[in-house]
Amino acid sequence: MRQTFDETTDPGFGARHLPLLRREMQAQGLDGFLVPHEDEHQNEYLPAANDRLAWISGFTGSAGAGVVMKDKAAVFADGRYTVQVKAQVDQGQFELRDFNETAVARYLSEQPKGSVVGYDPRLHSPDALARMQKTAKRAGVTLKPVDSNPLDSAWGAERPAQPQAPVVPHPLEYAGEDAADKRARIGRAIEEAGADMALLTAPTSVAWLFNIRGGDVIRSPLPLGQALIDGDGRARLYLDPAKVTNELPGWLGEDVTLEHPDTLAAALDETSGRAVLIDPGQSAAWYFDRVEAAGGTVVRGQDPCTLPRAVKNPVEIEGSRQAHIRDGAALARFLHWLDTEAQQTLPDERAVVEKLEQFREGTGALMDLSFDTIAGSGPNGALPHYKPVTRTIRRMEKGSLLLVDGGGQYLDGTTDVTRTIAVGEPSDDKRRMFTLVLKGHIAMAVVRFPEGTTGHQLDALARHPLWMAGHDYDHGTGHGVGSYLGVHEGPQRIAKAVNTQPLLTGMIVSNEPGYYREGHWGIRIETLQVVTPPEAIDGGERPMHGFEQLTLAPLDRRLIDVDLLTIDERAYVDAYHAEVLAKVGPLLDGAVLDWLTVQCAAL
Repeated sequence: MRQTFDETTDPGFGARHLPLLRREMQAQGLDGFLVPHEDEHQNEYLPAANDRLAWISGFTGSAGAGVVMKDKAAVFADGRYTVQVKAQVDQGQFELRDFNETAVARYLSEQPKGSVVGYDPRLHSPDALARMQKTAKRAGVTLKPVDSNPLDSAWGAERPAQPQAPVVPHPLEYAGEDAADKRARIGRAIEEAGADMALLTAPTSVAWLFNIRGGDVIRSPLPLGQALIDGDGRARLYLDPAKVTNELPGWLGEDVTLEHPDTLAAALDETSGRAVLIDPGQSAAWYFDRVEAAGGTVVRGQDPCTLPRAVKNPVEIEGSRQAHIRDGAALARFLHWLDTEAQQTLPDERAVVEKLEQFREGTGALMDLSFDTIAGSGPNGALPHYKPVTRTIRRMEKGSLLLVDGGGQYLDGTTDVTRTIAVGEPSDDKRRMFTLVLKGHIAMAVVRFPEGTTGHQLDALARHPLWMAGHDYDHGTGHGVGSYLGVHEGPQRIAKAVNTQPLLTGMIVSNEPGYYREGHWGIRIETLQVVTPPEAIDGGERPMHGFEQLTLAPLDRRLIDVDLLTIDERAYVDAYHAEVLAKVGPLLDGAVLDWLTVQCAAL
């Protein structure tokens, strides 16, 4: 479980691996080849065997892409990985470019007319491919699907084996709903969508629907597999037999058949005359092509498990509460260490990350981290998704700030929290900016909103105090979070970008406004919160949703400029800190409890 820090990888990757890939490309008559970060399951985090972009380039970020041509190559990474991609990728072999929805297509349009660029249809969504094909065609570049991935052939015997972690039941005491009932619900949704069956390729959907968990993917308890589910709720689950435990068949029940993954293609070949629901946002183009070639009808639509999974049931919500109380005790011990010993020894970011993980492991319930911990000291904190990598690790510095963003995977819930800590005495400027971020955070915590409201419609509330002072931040304000599943979960989100999914009772979202002064320091405050049922407001005419705070970790009082807070905002901070002390305090004693009591005193 220990987080690793050897993130520079081997700078010789490109020099060694590019010739191997180019040889395979030449054998297939290709002038270029697309290397997405995504694997066959469109995962954010990948098993080593599927991290093709890392093998060819050395870049290990959770998003990005690569294009390899005969005489040049490029790696694409977004602003989260500015430091990491430069540390990991040999710029003598790869050009580094910013990553966005059109970046790869734009690069393809720059290639010589007549170029043939291959792609593996198992790794690209149909919509992403359509965008690239449109741009490439205008430029006279042909995108060609390959039956055999040339990168996989080049990787050869050195490629790690596919993971075979045991697939285990996720008990009802954590899941809150029997898998048979879930399948019945999903079956009805399939029929309502005008389909006979649905193809599920997202491991999160497979894990949720069958109440199972696995260990094939780091930071997420996912089993790699697929499923076909019929309108009557019967299903075929495609799992490597090596991952099937003795208890699994009985757990799944007689209406679920376990199949070998190699037989899925044949099953799709038998869909003639049937309508198959497939999500173009979560399934690769290969599945669409296979069903259509078989004479089946593809019904393009959202994975039917996506929305039910996002709306947590009462058991899952209570599990999340308990996970956050447990996690809160670990955070209190960590923040106490930062405020005492670390203020004197000024450890580096690596030591900070390891210390936080030690405290989480000390709960005795941690299954994994929910993502690689972010710890940014001074200028590194100004990079919103910075990871401490060997060439960039800094020590804590007096007079600066430390931003720490991390989370844990527990059987009863997934956590994700960010706190910003003053190292030494903060300046008035830092206190002012922290308090502006805090004001936006509070606005998002206390807002009431009617049914049908989307996260897009709320986003400006978190930014308003910063906007009024001429500032902003360039990431979203909130993402969905799973229940012992992925730390990033849709379809809900809070961001400037338009999102049509209303916030529904039981959805968990993060609340994480920030401010980043490039080259100096960064501030972010992140708390998870769950949407509450609509309730009447005294004197109001419509019931309103709200948020219940789940994360329980004190704010750094030294960074709060109380004079900038309204009376109501001060009351919120006092009430929040009182709740932290009441729920987390019983798990602490001695110096840590004394420290937390002081931190949670009224402003």
